Amino acid sequence: MKRKHWTLTPWFLIFGSVMLLMTMATYCYNLILCYIELGVTVAAFAVVIIMSLRFRNYIRTTVHSTAEKIKGFNSEYLEKYKYPIAIAGSDGDIIWCNARFRKSLCSGKSPEGEDINSYLSGFDIDDICDGDGADIAIDGKEFTAFCISAGNGIICHFIENTYYKGIVREYHSSMPCVALITFDNAEDFLNDSDEMYSEIAIEVESALQKWASEFNALYKKVGNNRYMIIFKESDVEKMISAKFPILKTVRSITANHHIATVSVGLCRGTKLIKDSELNARKALEMALGRGGDQVAVLSNNSYEFFGGTAAAAEKVSKVRMRVIANALSRAVYDADRVYIMGHRFSDLDCVGAAIGLQCIMEKSFKRYSKVVINKETSMAKQLIDYADERLDDNIFITPEEAERGVTPRTLLIIVDTHLEHSLESAELYHKCRRVIVIDHHRKAVNYINNALVFCHEPSASSASEMCSEIISCLDDKPLGYVQADALLSGIMLDTKNFVLKTGVRTFEAAAYLRKKGANTLTVKEMFSGSIETYREKVDIVCNSKVYRGCAISFSEHNSADVRLAAAQAADEMLTLKGISASFVIFNDNDKINISARSYGRVNVQIIMEKLGGGGHQTMAATQLENDAKDTVYHQLVSAIDSVLDDAENS
Repeated sequence: MKRKHWTLTPWFLIFGSVMLLMTMATYCYNLILCYIELGVTVAAFAVVIIMSLRFRNYIRTTVHSTAEKIKGFNSEYLEKYKYPIAIAGSDGDIIWCNARFRKSLCSGKSPEGEDINSYLSGFDIDDICDGDGADIAIDGKEFTAFCISAGNGIICHFIENTYYKGIVREYHSSMPCVALITFDNAEDFLNDSDEMYSEIAIEVESALQKWASEFNALYKKVGNNRYMIIFKESDVEKMISAKFPILKTVRSITANHHIATVSVGLCRGTKLIKDSELNARKALEMALGRGGDQVAVLSNNSYEFFGGTAAAAEKVSKVRMRVIANALSRAVYDADRVYIMGHRFSDLDCVGAAIGLQCIMEKSFKRYSKVVINKETSMAKQLIDYADERLDDNIFITPEEAERGVTPRTLLIIVDTHLEHSLESAELYHKCRRVIVIDHHRKAVNYINNALVFCHEPSASSASEMCSEIISCLDDKPLGYVQADALLSGIMLDTKNFVLKTGVRTFEAAAYLRKKGANTLTVKEMFSGSIETYREKVDIVCNSKVYRGCAISFSEHNSADVRLAAAQAADEMLTLKGISASFVIFNDNDKINISARSYGRVNVQIIMEKLGGGGHQTMAATQLENDAKDTVYHQLVSAIDSVLDDAENS
């Protein structure tokens, strides 16, 4: 009974009176017809009276049975209750309510017969019955509705808490959110001149002060090129909606071809300023680990990133690498054996860095040392064969062999990745208690966080460059031409032959390796492929389509070298006119993979992160479970649109 029972309305009385008048009128013309109409009228009245009595009895019984469930209460007492109460029948229709319900929720009108769900703000009474209640809003008022099964009906209590919910919202909106900011590339301006640095630093500080004053926030300089601003939660919501225009404001500050950038670590959702400041530090570290020029927002142990379009600022000083080298030395001296491992489907950078470190661990530190690698899936087979032919010892072992040799003092050095799910062997990582990470990829959220030493430098061109610098700070006499060739091949791979992410330290590392015997012609041969791989690459390039300056192609091949061909094709498509990024979609290991490349104008890392992958600004990849290439294509296009739209609006 979703509506009021028709017998309770005056319309039946009017209808009955009309039937009686028609019967009396018929008496004068046709007696038989008059008796028939009189019988119908009497029968109708009898049916209506019986139905009305049954309906009234149903209401009375339901109300009384539900009222009896409330110990010591009766319906008269419920009527006097100071908060709204309604009783619904088994069909959800309102059969009784008190005066407070009519006043607070119905504007004084009688709701009997209406569906109780219309007063539950989208909730269904069956879902919230005998539960913890539901928050609802009616005509600007807020209530918490509690529904309890009782007898033949359901009792619904409505507790008005508009005032208290307003206080809660105000409390949450005014919670402190600490933002820690650092001037990323202050060294670039300082190296040019002190005067230029002073002018730019003042402009950056002024922009940050204006940003703080815009939201009436607390601003404070906490160190050299480091600042702190305390916002309210409601202010952060506005910033997120606007995608932090402060990044664009700071990037407009330029001098001598240098663009000023800042990194922001912001924490929200914590009650104490102390905890907020601690989490803001973590967020800032994450923003810097991803290359800077971005905002990292930490909330409930999850990150949200904004910006990150600029290239990571190169660190000219090598002091940090010398510190890392000393820490690594102490860890190696405490170990009885050393394993060096990279990521799955290892490339020249990964294998080259591992070969260089293995030599030093074995010969300089006199520790048993091996490179853990799966030769069958590696993309650096030519380098592996080159090392096997020219080195006296077999330096490569399988993950299974390494796992069997793990001891409590085994040291695991991870190179060219900082993510557990991309490791050559996650099992080996879990067995080793002592871990060191050396990587140059932009920091991802799920990074390895239990390392003794976490050497992470997103501005470095490659892991091989980083390992070359570390080795140069150690006893590097055993480093021979084979290791130098391996390290140089890694640098050349990730820089695209010294085109991308090539800084001063990159050339210094290459010069150091050249002194150690590296031969560029030998290294060049490691990049040569088979004629079949070349054909696959050409087919992929020819089948490419252009979307918003991005070349997208599918590989229809399922050869053993499809991963290598896809990577080479992605590199090749970047050479096409008007192309700022390239993506190759291919099948491998029963999964769909995407290989992404760019020259830096488009951050392919962010695009791949939206699809569950990662990498760095110019080189990234992902792996998807979906078997439908068309679906993956549309997902990729959607990710490209999202990143490019954000870049245009920032």
